Amino acid sequence: MTRPDTTTKHATDVSAMFDEVSPKYDLLNDVLSAGNSRLWRIATTRAIAPRKGMRILDLAAGTGTSSAALAAHGAHVTAADFSEGMLAEGRRRNAGNDLIEFVWADATQLPFEDNSFDAATISYGLRNVSEPKQALTEMARVVKPGGRVVIAEFSRPSSEAVNWAYTKYNRHVLPRVAGIINRDAAEAYKYLNESIEEWPAQEELARWLREAGLERVAYRNLTLGIVALHRGFVPREKPVAEPEKAPPAPAPAAKDPDAGKPAAEKKPAAEKKPAAKKKPAAKKTTAAKKTTAAKKPAAAKPAAETAEKAEKPAAASKPKAAPKAKPASTSDSNKRGSE
Repeated sequence: MTRPDTTTKHATDVSAMFDEVSPKYDLLNDVLSAGNSRLWRIATTRAIAPRKGMRILDLAAGTGTSSAALAAHGAHVTAADFSEGMLAEGRRRNAGNDLIEFVWADATQLPFEDNSFDAATISYGLRNVSEPKQALTEMARVVKPGGRVVIAEFSRPSSEAVNWAYTKYNRHVLPRVAGIINRDAAEAYKYLNESIEEWPAQEELARWLREAGLERVAYRNLTLGIVALHRGFVPREKPVAEPEKAPPAPAPAAKDPDAGKPAAEKKPAAEKKPAAKKKPAAKKTTAAKKTTAAKKPAAAKPAAETAEKAEKPAAASKPKAAPKAKPASTSDSNKRGSE
């Protein structure tokens, strides 16, 4: 068996590996997890909350064990996987179950329309995808607004002691036990251990879910953090139409801003209220007129007084002329007497 590269995770290499281990895959999981895989499946099913009439996408469904648990609640399950060997085994085991449909699919390019499912889930398969962030985005795309996405994946124990023991077990015990049960599985489980060690911690995966557009993201640890159960909801209003509205934006920019405004909006004339403010100025003019009218009598009084003053000196000048004539007559009489 060719062990896939954990860096590239080519789909053909990973799917070929699962094709070879598919017959005894579920048995290996039960033995290697000491029966905990069944408990993890129950917790995952409860997190999805399946009910009759729901359409659920079970991605990386493998042989359909998790899909059967969901269908038991009356939900219609689309079991998708990129391993033909796993799908064939799943169809054989679930023959006659009309609630499960097995479909080949690439997690990074799901062959489903937008808003096709009420919920989507993937168990222990996200770390085997070459582009896990793209797979999360695709899951969010195909789920209806308000629906949930649930991820069950091996994670990092919070306790250093537990993490140390868990790492030793995965490196040395797990591949040997797998080789005893299935000779071809030894190399496969070496790869699975390497992929677990390189997988991000719980907080990092939660951040990926938020980046995929999910909201109310949360997680809880199972079995001391060996497995983490992540959950997120698709927003009720998806921002899908925003890119389509971008092209019409430049058109209004070329138009005259005033050309597109309705006549009701053009209220500059109503706002120009200086005419009302000029009323005080009109009052001032009237007051000025009154003041001017009041000043006319004052101007007339000096004119009358000047006339009176002019007349009085004229009357006073007559007596002065009379005395001047008397001396003249006196001198004449003297002259005549001397003669």
